[in-house]
Amino acid sequence: MENITKFQNDFQHSLSISRYLFTPIYSLVLFFGLIGNLGALYYFIFKIKQKSPSNIYIINLAVADMLFLFALPFRIHYHLNDSNWIFGDAMCRITGTIFFANIYISISFMTCICVDRYIATLHPHTYLQLRNTNLTALVSTAVWLVSGSAMLVFMLKCPLTSKGNMCFEGFSQKEWSDLAPYSISSLIFGSLLPSAVILVCYPIVAHRIARIKNSTARGARRIIYAILAITLLCFLPYHIVHLVYLLTRLKNTKENDVIFILRRVTMALVSLNSILDPLLYYFATGHYKWRLKRLRLRKKTGRYRSCKTVARVLCLVAREWLGSCQ
Repeated sequence: MENITKFQNDFQHSLSISRYLFTPIYSLVLFFGLIGNLGALYYFIFKIKQKSPSNIYIINLAVADMLFLFALPFRIHYHLNDSNWIFGDAMCRITGTIFFANIYISISFMTCICVDRYIATLHPHTYLQLRNTNLTALVSTAVWLVSGSAMLVFMLKCPLTSKGNMCFEGFSQKEWSDLAPYSISSLIFGSLLPSAVILVCYPIVAHRIARIKNSTARGARRIIYAILAITLLCFLPYHIVHLVYLLTRLKNTKENDVIFILRRVTMALVSLNSILDPLLYYFATGHYKWRLKRLRLRKKTGRYRSCKTVARVLCLVAREWLGSCQ
């Protein structure tokens, strides 16, 4: 009982931080995120008839962002009212689960885009074979099924809070112990592994694309660095701080103000991915006219015979991602 009281006192002491940090940031994310992601969905669904694997992953990423934006008005109201939840337990579970699941769904589809670009750039022959299969749809379905199953378990099994008017906050040590398996599993499989793939694959792709001296290659590198920036800015800081925060709770250590503030700041940063994701769509479609080209191997040889032709393949792959080769 003393532990619960201690944690609740710490939480109540920091309510003003949450109110003045989350309310303006979430409001901006909601406004600009709706504009960017609705525009992206309209463009990629209705304007692009022949969709590449990256197009499909971008559509899924935008859908995940829209689900996250659905939960934001509830969180904004919650923080405006000094963390007083009035929408009932069911909506707390639904919106809270969607809010945190977006982190892992978004980074999963960004990883899919990463792997797609990696294969297209370093293994163009394999890419030609895979892009005409149902592999992209199967991968997208698998991401949603795994994420949906985890969300359902989290929604039904995890505690809401140790106090009736809070939602996914103010947990006691026992409740943090109950949350630990979900948090650790999410950290490993939902963040560390995808982040490792992104941080390893994209520099390799960037190095390969750097050999192509044209505007398309420069644009491709901009997208590569943009995704790296989103990963480093939005996702990794949150999970690092969340891990430290979780360990302090499990050890029954008094939460200090620095950890609390860092956790709040990184939670605000992670929400910015719904604004930054549309910037990736803009890089892909804004300055360049999106052109979908099928890459065809020569029927007689079944392969490309020269380094010059291979460079052309890489140029066309980048062209599919950004625009036309100059």
